[in-house]
Amino acid sequence: MPRRCLCWLVPLLLTGLALAEPLPAPEERALLKVTGNIRHTNRSEAAHFDRDMLETLPRHELETSTSVTDGVNHFEGFLMRDLLEWVGAEGETAAALALNDYLIEIPLEDFQDYDVLVADTMDGEALTPRDKGPLWIVYPRDGHRELQDIRYDYRWVWQLYQLEIQ
Repeated sequence: MPRRCLCWLVPLLLTGLALAEPLPAPEERALLKVTGNIRHTNRSEAAHFDRDMLETLPRHELETSTSVTDGVNHFEGFLMRDLLEWVGAEGETAAALALNDYLIEIPLEDFQDYDVLVADTMDGEALTPRDKGPLWIVYPRDGHRELQDIRYDYRWVWQLYQLEIQ
């Protein structure tokens, strides 16, 4: 049997080692904590993110109506799938927890099928806990008829502060 060169494997192994390195630690108060089935952590087997860390993710904008505001709003933030890729999330659902203890499980496939935003601004204003912030899961509801179903409205978690990947 001829010997095969496994040279192609070396870059893959090096990439895997780089991905296994921990995330940088937040320098300010963490706004978001991701736990559960993730590969990349930075504190106590979880990934903690402050505002500066979250702002390093690619920024996206979305104009859509919501079931809890009037008219069409302009949201800015990052895509949930970019965050999940950053932490190396693997699973079926994300249990999203809000500051007011609201908890709902969201299928991870939502974040692949749709450009679900984790918004930190609405209509040019930074979101605060008084107005559904600092982070709000926002679906592109006006662009997809199926997202105008009440089942998806329950997945719009405002005051988001923790995700557990299951």
